[in-house]
Amino acid sequence: MLKILEYNRRCGSVLRNRLSLEAFPPDKLDSVRGIIREVRARGDAALRAYTLEFDGVKIGRIAVPAVDFRAARKLLTPKLKKAFRRVRDNIAWFHSFSQARSWTAERADGAVLGEKVTPLASAGLYIPGGNAPLVSTVLMAAVPAQLAGVKRIALVSPPGRNGKVNPWVLAAADFLGLREVYRIGGAQAVAALAFGTESVKPVLKIAGPGNIYVTLAKKEVYGYVDIDMLAGPSEIAILADGSPSAEKIAADLLAQAEHGAGGFSFLISTSRRLLEDTAAALPGLLRKLGRREILEAAIRESLALIRVPSLAAGADLINRLAPEHLEILTREPAKVLPRIRNAGAVFLGPFSPVAAGDYIAGPSHILPTGGGARSFSPLSPGEFLKKSSLIEYSRSALAGEIGLIEHLARLEGLDAHALSALVSLGEGE
Repeated sequence: MLKILEYNRRCGSVLRNRLSLEAFPPDKLDSVRGIIREVRARGDAALRAYTLEFDGVKIGRIAVPAVDFRAARKLLTPKLKKAFRRVRDNIAWFHSFSQARSWTAERADGAVLGEKVTPLASAGLYIPGGNAPLVSTVLMAAVPAQLAGVKRIALVSPPGRNGKVNPWVLAAADFLGLREVYRIGGAQAVAALAFGTESVKPVLKIAGPGNIYVTLAKKEVYGYVDIDMLAGPSEIAILADGSPSAEKIAADLLAQAEHGAGGFSFLISTSRRLLEDTAAALPGLLRKLGRREILEAAIRESLALIRVPSLAAGADLINRLAPEHLEILTREPAKVLPRIRNAGAVFLGPFSPVAAGDYIAGPSHILPTGGGARSFSPLSPGEFLKKSSLIEYSRSALAGEIGLIEHLARLEGLDAHALSALVSLGEGE
């Protein structure tokens, strides 16, 4: 029987601190730094060596060959194309409300200010492989980049035992018109995207989820390239009163635990009965599922059941945890929502399972984890755009502010700044 924890003011901090301490273990960080150094020094040779060591396969050519794309293209049945098309259209519709655009405006004094929005020239997307290759992540990562206008999009994904990238991943890439795919994974793939090798051209930004080694590698290369966020193991928190069914909650917890251990699954409720019933429902559902060993390990290591005295206290705990996914399963979830500050994606009501967001709704399922939702946002087209400030003064506008410019420049002891403004004002006389 799972133990039910009682809420107190330290509860959120204790849980969050434990998760944060485990997020970046020094031994793994040292390993990742060594891998990055080797890839920078030895290029393709290091990629092949690490693929043999970590994935257990020997590869020659690192880029996915055209023959593999042709084989994957045969998987694109009318039904699958319809599903991919619906996902792509939903993503585009969702982001149409928040797309950044260039703008200019003229002030009353004649100065024209604005921003020039430009898509990044290139982006590298990490697509997890392993036992459950995330085909949906191809769309959730690549479509926002395409909407932003990125011209070159490279994908990396670890090969299976046959030395090939999962054919369903390639089918999704082919559907989107993406042909630059490399059969490499882990920290070595991140290093290749950041610094380039003989086969892999470097990119300007790296996005996409991965395991702890991928996440640490993104952290290490940030500054050489941009990254989206530190998106690690999957997390879910459910805030509930006594109204939802235990089976519904148990199923939603298992859906996220299915990704494996490393993240967390929390049920936070005002109802002790619901907590007990959910714990009792888990074994029966487990017996129906195929990934039982992975699920049992994840539940054992990462599931917590927490009773709170009120929904307000539950919201406070949620804000301390800053979960990747949050389901609000209360009689009136809209009344709880204003109390939530920190969550990657919020799912309201009994008919909004995380699975809807994972696959079809439209917002990207690439979300901040490990407490990152306190300051990071979900992946969006805006992640693949950069802005340049536009400043165009007229002579009269500069004349109107020359005194303030000169005063501030001399205050900082920067006489050349003052001089440049005075000389600019005299131009054209």
